[in-house]
Amino acid sequence: MYDKERGLYIAHCENGALSITGKMANRHGLIAGATGTGKTVTLQVMAETFCQAGVPCFMADMKGDLSGISQVGKLSGFIEKRMPEFGIENPEFQACPVRFYDVFGEQGHPMRATVSQMGPQLLSRLLGLNETQDGVLNIVFRIADERGLMILDLKDLRSMLDWVSKNAKAYTTKYGNISTASVGAIQRALLQLEAQGADKFFGEPAFDIYDLLQTEQGKGVMSVLAADKLMMQPKLYSTFLLWLLSELYSTLPEVGDLPLPKLVFFFDEAHMLFDGTSKALLDKIEQVIRLIRSKGVGIYFITQSPTDIPENILGQLGNRVQHALRAYTPKDQKAVKTAADTFRANPAFKTDEAIMNLETGEALVSFLDEKGAPGMVERAKILFPLSQIGAVTEGQRLDIIKQSRIYGKYDTPIDRESAYEILMKEAETLPAEQEKPEKPEKATKAEKEEKKKPGLMSKVMKAVMTAVTTTLATILGTWVSNKVSGKESKSRTSAKEKVVKNATSAATRTITKELTRDILGNLVK
Repeated sequence: MYDKERGLYIAHCENGALSITGKMANRHGLIAGATGTGKTVTLQVMAETFCQAGVPCFMADMKGDLSGISQVGKLSGFIEKRMPEFGIENPEFQACPVRFYDVFGEQGHPMRATVSQMGPQLLSRLLGLNETQDGVLNIVFRIADERGLMILDLKDLRSMLDWVSKNAKAYTTKYGNISTASVGAIQRALLQLEAQGADKFFGEPAFDIYDLLQTEQGKGVMSVLAADKLMMQPKLYSTFLLWLLSELYSTLPEVGDLPLPKLVFFFDEAHMLFDGTSKALLDKIEQVIRLIRSKGVGIYFITQSPTDIPENILGQLGNRVQHALRAYTPKDQKAVKTAADTFRANPAFKTDEAIMNLETGEALVSFLDEKGAPGMVERAKILFPLSQIGAVTEGQRLDIIKQSRIYGKYDTPIDRESAYEILMKEAETLPAEQEKPEKPEKATKAEKEEKKKPGLMSKVMKAVMTAVTTTLATILGTWVSNKVSGKESKSRTSAKEKVVKNATSAATRTITKELTRDILGNLVK
């Protein structure tokens, strides 16, 4: 409940109202407690309070209960009993403006991201890759960037993996070994991901995170993600929400501490985010949570025990609501003590004992004060929601979806030219280009060899010239010899006749010889 006097009024204790300080709401928070102790109602009360203050919120709806925030609440016996405790006489029941989302596009507007937006680090976590496979995936993304190939959906990634595997030798010296086994393991992991329906999440149009920062008639819009099906795949659920946080962090401008945050992000079943997460990714999550508050975003984790949250991150959660915990085992007792130690002690009661004796709807509450210091823990009762408690009907959900301002924006998938289409074209044109040069090359060689061979006329002319030269030399030699010896030639044939006769004979012999060779050569072929 929000009003000017009490601000972000969440709970009530013996000392009066307990409210979240507006400018400290971006210092993050925690709602913890065992199953059935009232965590979901607390989340709903917080969300509608921010909504009334004009702050949009994002939340994952695990069981469908949070969809009721879209409907006007009504008086019940439980609420009538609580009204005097809170000093409320006539509660003004009201609904919140809501937009329903669903990664699978079944119970709300589709939410998609491209594979490139997800990036190799988050994708590696989603696929459960080891260090070597993670390295290969990073190489594939780097090569795609170098070649200007967009990886938008899973078929683009499959095509890039196949292409890199076939051309691995060309990149070995630059990026290291790219083993076929690693590529095969990634392909198998992608196949499993597709079988889970994740192919519907990857693609375009990609979700615009500014659609989470909307208001209507002065109220913050509640973005409710249908997660009943999504939570059955913990890695996909947690990686998707982590991607959303990363997008908010990288996209939103720095604004510092505002009177009220720009967005509040509720992360239900928070333990899923940290289970099986690498040290490098945990460091990144810690960095995002530490710095995103300067973007005007507050993150509130919902989980059973504070021990589900790594210590470095738990220390950054300033606004806390702790519902009851049960201590049946030594491990449970340790969790209770850890939860108690995270609060600033109140001399009026023992925190660890109080945690185990809280009733449903009761909680230990501690919010940051104006200076950012944690307030003394108080045993309090959480306010009742002014919106409907419980799920909406399918008809009500469908009406809200159709009346949404973004109806139709994300409903139709787009498949534009990207890595898959470009690599397919290259694969089709490459064989044709490889075959074309072979035949012309052989023909050119044959032609060159043919050109080197002298023609018939040149051979005849060469034989005639040789015969004429030899004949003239012989005649000249005979004439010189006769002059020296004083003899007279007895030959009646003139020199001219001898030259012509010998030249004709030489030409005839050459023509006959060449024709015979050609005939025999053709017979052999």
